[in-house]
Formats: sequence, structure tokens, C-alpha cells
Amino acid sequence: MLSQIRFSTLRLALGLMLGALVLSGCVTGDGDTRHLQPLPARLVSDMSAKGMSQSDPILVRIFKKESELEVWKRDRSGQYALLKTYPMCRWSGQLGPKKREGDRQAPEGFYSVTADLMNPRSQFYLSFNLGYPNPLEKSQGATGSALMVHGACTSAGCFAMTDEGVTEIYGLAREAFAGGQRSFQVQALPFRMTPENMARHRNSPHIAFWRNLKEGADHFEATKQPPKLAACGRRYVFNAREGSGPFAPAEACPPYEIDPDVQPLVSQRQARDEARFAELIGSGTPAMSYAHLDGGMHQSFRTMLKSLGPERMQPMVAGKVEISRPDAALADPFGGDDAPGRTDTTGSLAPR
Repeated sequence: MLSQIRFSTLRLALGLMLGALVLSGCVTGDGDTRHLQPLPARLVSDMSAKGMSQSDPILVRIFKKESELEVWKRDRSGQYALLKTYPMCRWSGQLGPKKREGDRQAPEGFYSVTADLMNPRSQFYLSFNLGYPNPLEKSQGATGSALMVHGACTSAGCFAMTDEGVTEIYGLAREAFAGGQRSFQVQALPFRMTPENMARHRNSPHIAFWRNLKEGADHFEATKQPPKLAACGRRYVFNAREGSGPFAPAEACPPYEIDPDVQPLVSQRQARDEARFAELIGSGTPAMSYAHLDGGMHQSFRTMLKSLGPERMQPMVAGKVEISRPDAALADPFGGDDAPGRTDTTGSLAPR
């Protein structure tokens, strides 16, 4: 993965991360024409090979635990296909939703990014605002602002990429808007919503919320189309049939049906996942336990950072981290796959 990132850019990003962890937000500053950089020729070639054009609509998926950001793009079939996966350089907080200003939590949920949320003059190179809190989060009293995807590899509630990575992502959004897309959906998820991950995290206080997020992920996986969003009864509703509602996030759900073209596809996927989930529980798959560490980053960046020495790793070792057994705590503070006990630095399920 690091072969795709210029070494000088990476060193600069890591330096900014280590020197700027005390920053408390993702605010904007002066910039230049960096937001107008054309998409790399190789990326354009990849689009063409996958039946996509620069102007086709996009969708973004973010996975905290894996520290990855995916850009999906509509292809000539009319469905969305994965264009590229970007390693995330830094996210802060724990697994679980953001609740209040200053809690350092990177948010989880479904967001709609419009052109006015794009920030070409970001203090963190380039950025776009997720639009947190969304209507459901507002109805629950959530507070916070300027929750971004940006560059500079430092985070206090945002999702930080490298400058090179965010330049590509920003450019893909720019071209989609120019092609007529009015907004693109961002699915910010705690982890890949597999039966295996759901089984491991089944004792979390957030499990009901995550099951609701999984519904939306299932709708997308089953149809390869962004699910239509609504909210009621303090939860998301996906692909409600036309004419259903009205929906109000803080009110009880009215009678509604899922789009009949979508429901069989989603039900089939959910039944398969539930069967696998039951199999995992029946075979004794252990639930997670937790030690202390804050946030996470992609394994490629962890490897680079570890090479800089323990004194530079230390600023990152604060907060909570999931572990597979108690004696593995902090065996490897950056949670590499080769770590004793498979320590994982991607966050806790406990609220801060």
C-alpha cells in the first residue's frame, strides 16, 4: 500500500500528525488552486476499464476498524462498483457514534454531502464536511461541527487521509458534482458489517445501533445502489416505499413497506448473515474485551510510525483499544497483524 504513496508526502503527513494532535477541530484556512488538480491518469484509466467516467456519481464508505475509505462509482450498468480503497492515516476516538462537541469521536452513520460542504481552502489541505449532525443525530441531541474527511494525517473527530489521498477523493467528488450529482452518500461504519464482526462485538452497548447501520449496509450490498434514507423511532429507515411516511426521527415510525424491488434482495442477504452469525455464536466465537488506546490508523501507516521509535509512538497510546485476550494488552501498541495476541488499535466500544 505504501508503494502508492510518495515517501516525502508520507513523512510530511506523519510529522503533521505528531506535531498537531492537540488541535481540537477540523477548521478551515486559506488555500490555493490545489482543489483543481486533475485526476491522475492511472485513476482515469482504471475508471475506463471499469466502465466508469469521471462525471459518474460516487458514494463513499468509511470503515473505522479497518481504517479504510472506499470510493464507489456508478458504472455503465447503472450499479455502483468499487473504484478504489484508500488507507486512512488517522481517526480519533472509539468505535461508536459521536454524541457531543469535544468528545473526539469520529462519527458513525449515513450522511449526504452536497457541493456547499466541499472545502477547497482547508487548513488540512483539502476537505469535505460530512454534515454531522444529520437529522437523526440532531433529534437525539447530538452536538458537534466541522466533522471532515481531510488531509494532513491528524484527527480530533475527523477522518484524516494523506494529502495525496484526499486530493484524489476531492477530485472525484468535484467531477461527480460537475457531472450533475447533487449530493453523494457517505456511509461511516464502525467496521465492515460482516457476521464475524457482528459476533465479535455482540456485547457492545452500541450493538442495537450497529444492527441498524448494518441494515443500510445490507441494502447497499444487495442492490449496489445508495439506499434512500429516512428516520423514525430514533433509527434509520432504508428504501421505504414511495408514499410511506411521513417520517420524523424523534417520532414513532408510521406503517411503511420497503421497496418491493429491494426487499427480497435484502432479506436474502440478511437471512444468510443471520445464519452465519448463529453459527459463529454456537461455535463459541468470543466477544471482545478492551484495554486502553485511542483511535487508529491503517496498518501501513502504523508500520511506518513504529519505525520512528517508541518516543514518537507514545502520543498515540491514550484511550481504548480492543484486544483478543487480557494479557495481550499493549503487546503491540499499533496492533499489527504480527502482534502477540493480535492487539488491534482501532478503538473501544465504551462511550467516552
